[in-house]
Amino acid sequence: VQLQASGGGLVQAGGSLTLACAASGGTFINLGWFRQAPGKEREFVAVVRRTGSRPYYAESVKGRFTISRDNAKNTVSLQMNNLKPEDTAVYQCAGGDGILSAIRETTTYRYWGQGTLVTVSS
Repeated sequence: VQLQASGGGLVQAGGSLTLACAASGGTFINLGWFRQAPGKEREFVAVVRRTGSRPYYAESVKGRFTISRDNAKNTVSLQMNNLKPEDTAVYQCAGGDGILSAIRETTTYRYWGQGTLVTVSS
């Protein structure tokens, strides 16, 4: 199983970026994004389940980021708008089959893509 992320880069505050992640070799109930800023713990950003329920977001990105999933293509994207310097981090996509109550926990996800760096300048 592989998760391949792309789309990071340098953007000014207020700008937008879209991250994409393609999964191969398996399918997952949960596809999500996490991020890790320098000197900080990895944190949950957003997740979307395969069917049925709405996406879930961290409070810090709600209203600015949109996660979407294409089950046919086995991909997940993260549209990031109105970016802030505090969004600077390495972003990773993750896949797993954990229960709804644990979808914000890193331990719920068995497979991780390589990180893609997002840098937001002020």
